[in-house]
Amino acid sequence: MRKVKILVILGCLLSTSQIMAQDPTFTQFYANPLYLNPAFAGSHGCPRFALNYRNEWPSLSGNYVTYSASYDQYFKSINGGFGVLATHDQQGKGTINTSMLGLIYSYHLKVNRKFAMLFGARAAWYQKFLDWDKLTFGDMIDPRRGFIYGTGDQRRGGQRGFFDASAGFVGYSKHFFFGFAAHHLNRPNESVIIGNSPMPMRFTGHIGAEIPLGSQSKYSSSTSIMPNIIYQYQQGFQELNIGTYVKYGSFNAGFWFRNRDAFIMTIGINTGTFKVGYSYDVTVSRLNNGVSGGSHEVSLGINTKCKPQVKTFRTISCPSF
Repeated sequence: MRKVKILVILGCLLSTSQIMAQDPTFTQFYANPLYLNPAFAGSHGCPRFALNYRNEWPSLSGNYVTYSASYDQYFKSINGGFGVLATHDQQGKGTINTSMLGLIYSYHLKVNRKFAMLFGARAAWYQKFLDWDKLTFGDMIDPRRGFIYGTGDQRRGGQRGFFDASAGFVGYSKHFFFGFAAHHLNRPNESVIIGNSPMPMRFTGHIGAEIPLGSQSKYSSSTSIMPNIIYQYQQGFQELNIGTYVKYGSFNAGFWFRNRDAFIMTIGINTGTFKVGYSYDVTVSRLNNGVSGGSHEVSLGINTKCKPQVKTFRTISCPSF
């Protein structure tokens, strides 16, 4: 769900009054649950912190680097979860920078003893900035000596702030869950120059399960597999991720297929309080890893204890990464 090369983006940005773009995507989907679906806020019960870093196509000069940080917790007094999500995305070595800060509320509904629903909404503020000093234009080029001239192009804007709204829901039982999220419901104008560039809505559907392969005892660790499907659509771009995780005690490993152009390998350790994960995207299309360098992603999670302990609260049996 990424834009193509940064030069193509800038060419479109400077030559038309209306453009479209796609959001960054994290491939450790459940290591950043609030980004995937705002309904996940408070789903762990106790306070949860998550840090995420992604470097996409590092071998290209116009690579993408995305950071994310979040906090969420369940509060009995509001019958739901509260969360804060912050992201920062750098495109083309900082040519375009996008920052977001969002507040999330998720209402928790216990349908019966075995099934519950979460309904979440996110209100966010975006700040987008274009660094004109990093742009190059045709009138700067000398046929023999390269970029040696100044440009006659005039600055047109360069930054914009806007409000954004998203919503989603999650349904789950002991070993099964599903959800749907819609981002950018108000389709805000994200253009950093003169013109109108409505941010296209992003739709995400996800479904998964945990299948125990054996019971845990003091002599052995619990083992389970977690098959998952995640589908995303935004402005004609479709991304289908099909994969599974294997959990053995504190160790997690995952393998995903994404469309027909890549597969994702994930490893991680989850001690209950701390979790660390790493994933690598192997590209099998023409933009192979020898050209792009693949994509690297690192996640760090901290789960703290509740004071007092949350009672009669069932957490979701979804993957850690």
